[in-house]
Parts: sequence; C-alpha cells; structure tokens
Amino acid sequence: MARPIGGIGALQAIEVTESVGAFMRVSLMSGFALALPYIGLEIFAFVNPGLRRRERLIVLFSIPVACLLFVAGLMFAYFIMLPTALPFLLNFAGITTVPRPSNYIRFVTGMMFWIGISFQFPLVIYAMAAVGFVRARALWNGWRIAVVLIAILAAAITPTVDPINMGLVMGPMIVLYFLSIGMAAFAERARDRRLRDAASD
Repeated sequence: MARPIGGIGALQAIEVTESVGAFMRVSLMSGFALALPYIGLEIFAFVNPGLRRRERLIVLFSIPVACLLFVAGLMFAYFIMLPTALPFLLNFAGITTVPRPSNYIRFVTGMMFWIGISFQFPLVIYAMAAVGFVRARALWNGWRIAVVLIAILAAAITPTVDPINMGLVMGPMIVLYFLSIGMAAFAERARDRRLRDAASD
C-alpha cells in the first residue's frame, strides 16, 4: 500500500496507535476482498432453492466475473490513479506534505474500494436487463445524460481537483457504460428468446 508513496519510510505517525490502526485497516480491507468469492457462494447457497436452472447458471457465472471486475478496479486504482494523483496532492501549491499512516491508508483503501465497486456496473446492468428492468435502447438514448452523471461521480471520487485525474476516472467508467449497453442487449436477446420459447410451448 505504501509503495506508490515511496515506501513505509515516507509516512510519519504522530499518535501511539496510529501505525497499528493503519495495519488493521489494510488487514480488514484485504480480508474483505479475499472473502468476496466465498461471500458470493454463501449468497448463492441461500437463494439457490428458489432459482430455476438457468438462473442458477447466471448467478454462478456472475460470481467469478464480479470478482474479476473488482480486482480490475483495484489494479486500475493502484497502478494508474495513485501514481498520477499522489505527486499532485503531495506538492500542491508548492507545500511539501508528510502523510500520516492513518490518513494515507484511509485514502488509498477508500479509493481502491470505490473504484472496484464502480467496475461492477456492467454486471449490474446485465442482471437488470436479464429480468427486464432496463433496455439497451434506453441506455443508448440516454448516453449524454450518463456521461454528465459519470463526470459528477468522477468528481466526487477523484481525490484531486485537476481534470487529468478526473479524466482518468471518467475514461474507464464511460467505457464500462458502453460495455454495459452491449451486455444489456445480449441479455435482452436471451430473455426474448426464452419468452418466445415459453409462449410456443
């Protein structure tokens, strides 16, 4: 976690328990990320009796996909966003900043977590389209509004005020939005095919 800022030696604690609290936070967030597949399987075991065969397959397929998307979001935040954002933040207005472990770890884990969650968007849209809550055409027609909303969300997530880091967040989110449109169209075709088969039977 401290590597993007130059290692643990770049952090300076001013409270007795601050360093311990930072390590505990990293352990908690790491445990949550590693437990995600198991949590997904437990949720599947709970809802499994009420699902049809095809719905079971969709849920089982979505668990590893959700984990991969979450990890992709973590990697994007760690390898792309942090190396770009930290130099700007640490030397803003020419003021040299010596970060504290609690503040730095909270900043890093929070940003990585929310970026990882935002990468789940295509999977959520696919699930909503599979049950008929959203339509791909409606998503396509509203892409301009979606871009504005993504810009607002990116401004809220981005830790800096410069447009470069905001663009780093907006870029993948816009790509994910258009990817979700394609996944929604795929889910709609599969759903319409099932409804036609059920009607013919």
